[in-house]
Amino acid sequence: MAFWDSLIPGRATPFDAGTGASHTINLTRRRPQVSLARQGGATGNLRVNLSWRMRTSDIEGRPRQSGRLLRNPTQFFKPEVVQAHTQGMVNVDLDLGCLYELKDGSKGVVQPLGGFFGDLNAAPYVKLSGDDRFGAPSGETIFVNLDHKDEIKRLLFFAYIYDQTPAFDRTHAKITLYPSNGPRIEIDLDERAPQARSCAVFSVDNSKDELLVRREVRFVYGFQAELDRLYGWGLQWGRGYKSKT
Repeated sequence: MAFWDSLIPGRATPFDAGTGASHTINLTRRRPQVSLARQGGATGNLRVNLSWRMRTSDIEGRPRQSGRLLRNPTQFFKPEVVQAHTQGMVNVDLDLGCLYELKDGSKGVVQPLGGFFGDLNAAPYVKLSGDDRFGAPSGETIFVNLDHKDEIKRLLFFAYIYDQTPAFDRTHAKITLYPSNGPRIEIDLDERAPQARSCAVFSVDNSKDELLVRREVRFVYGFQAELDRLYGWGLQWGRGYKSKT
């Protein structure tokens, strides 16, 4: 279709705008929860991924030079180069963690700090794949073995900034859930909380044969202990550190 055809009413070719986004459920304030069981995703492994990148304004951080444009007008049409997120650009290490409570009353945490990576085929049936310290495209991933969902009472997934300057307001952070069946579920950490160090992102509640995923997105200014008090987990916490890389 020629460009001018789109400017003439009735000449534009209709098309189907359906993309991969049509197979995505976005949890928002208006639509905060979804049932995995009703979506057919209450079995197999649930993959939970945390990814983030720096906001474009923070990466670029400099205006165009008018003199440069006068010397080379074609630069006006050239898009800005967005660099990859590296540790040298911003001192932030975003981690993914999960508080769990099983039906037998046992409780704990799966997180990089302290090396609590969990187990997929034994209690708690929650496993962290690794610790990403530099914002790699793959991010950080936690797996939940929903074939053992009858032994899981509740889960709380959270993100926190490890031992660095708070920067939630400077990152595009997102958590994506990939059930074994049905659409993926996305939750954006899009609320500005510049001084927050932790965020309860979503919870999973197992009751009445339902696995309800509920958006939380509650920022706090402390760490895991504050999230624990907020959601009544009752664990004992101490200061932890990562080994240097």
